Amino acid sequence: MSKAESWGSRVGLVLAMAGNAVGLGNFLRFPVQAIQNGGGAFIIPYFVCFLLMGIPLLWVEWSMGRFGGKHGHHSTPFILDSMDKRSFWKYVGVFGIFTNLAVAAYYCYLESWTLSYMWHSLAGTFLGKSSEEVSSFFSTYVGLNTWEPVLFWLICLLMNTWILSRGLSGGVEKAAKVGMPLLILFGIFLAIRGLTLKEGSDGAVFDGVVGLNYLWTPDFSTIWSPKVWLAAAGQIFFTLSVGMGSIQCYASYIRSKDDIALNAMSAGWMNEFVEVVLGSSILIPIAIGYLGIERVVEMTQTGGLGLGFRTLPYLFTQWGPLLSALAGFAWFCLLFFAGITSSLAMGTPCMGFLQDEFKWTRSKSAWTFGAAVFILGLPTVLFFNHGVFDEYDYWAGTVSLVVFALLEIILFAWVFGMDKGWKEINEGGDIQVPTIYRFIIKYVTPLFLLGVFVGSLPDLYKKIIDFSNPYVVGSRILLLALFAGIAYLVYIAYQKRLKEGRFTS
Repeated sequence: MSKAESWGSRVGLVLAMAGNAVGLGNFLRFPVQAIQNGGGAFIIPYFVCFLLMGIPLLWVEWSMGRFGGKHGHHSTPFILDSMDKRSFWKYVGVFGIFTNLAVAAYYCYLESWTLSYMWHSLAGTFLGKSSEEVSSFFSTYVGLNTWEPVLFWLICLLMNTWILSRGLSGGVEKAAKVGMPLLILFGIFLAIRGLTLKEGSDGAVFDGVVGLNYLWTPDFSTIWSPKVWLAAAGQIFFTLSVGMGSIQCYASYIRSKDDIALNAMSAGWMNEFVEVVLGSSILIPIAIGYLGIERVVEMTQTGGLGLGFRTLPYLFTQWGPLLSALAGFAWFCLLFFAGITSSLAMGTPCMGFLQDEFKWTRSKSAWTFGAAVFILGLPTVLFFNHGVFDEYDYWAGTVSLVVFALLEIILFAWVFGMDKGWKEINEGGDIQVPTIYRFIIKYVTPLFLLGVFVGSLPDLYKKIIDFSNPYVVGSRILLLALFAGIAYLVYIAYQKRLKEGRFTS
């Protein structure tokens, strides 16, 4: 995006930021995490993490982005570089491009499944099939036994790239203004339908509220478990898209006196409404209404993808041809809008870097991003059943987020300094951030993040020493090469700046 480009409206900005945060995990991951980690008791560590880590990181990333934008920077390498003159910070900022490219590489494939299932729901593909047949349809699909997954993946990539090529206000913002209201509308429709399920009606064995009650029945014996707190912290990362660099990029295009404190809160709480209210009222209540608690708990051990793609399409068919088509379309359309508003956000830091540093046009930058996602994503499509998809998700979608978030808050609170940082957060604000958050941002959030990182070290060590799967090893090498390649481009861009006499601030 060019330096002159900006958001068209405050509503569009908040919807785009909320769309960045609201993703597939709100509907597929959150309810499963809650069931696995104490039900209603999970909401306590979840909201503690939201208030002590999520909200502070939102304010930090919004203010870092706006600060960098004042100096003409729209990607994290030079946003971070503008906050301190030590040269290594620009290479820490590489995470903000690497993560978005690597996550988009597998996320767009997952997103494309929703397009395909929207079509199959309307076409009545799942009508008359047994639960085993509907479940095996998914296995056949990701097993690439037909041309269909590749076709829908390419369609999804082209849609993302075309929207990005239309620009910030003309593409991303318009997509958010359409997608987010429809997502909420479809979510409300499915939540009402799920919660009004009646035992004995349409084949249900329990009322829909049984599932909701089970989901939120607290198991307080889990409350002090480190595993539960790690899960809650991980969910906050997933749900708010912090530690990626996309928030900084979006915020770098706002005006210098725009209120970031209120905007960040609005986007954050909209995401929480979608996740906690809608996300918990669809998948689990419907599944338990038909399958019972024990079976659903057993199925959640494999995550939310199985319930969302293998189970729910079959359960919708119990509602008759018309309603099942509408429900299936609404569910997968909801997931598609959640996915595409997030994947569009992943493209903007990469485009901002290419446009800022190499003076590429918006269109050229967008299509280059699309081509990179195609190349990087191809292994996740072709070797999905060999663990490549999961490996990308672990390193780019989990480890990188925690590492980058920890380093960026150290930069903001301890290097840039809380005096300047606090002023930046509150500048132009319609609300004043509570003073307690000055202490939280400087001390509590970094310690929280450090705890999350240290808690993940045992799993990290096991991953690093495991060379048993050649596909997984190959994907790690590819991700390392991607990080090194981006770092080299940042080096070239910096040398280019020196020759041209351009400085970061």
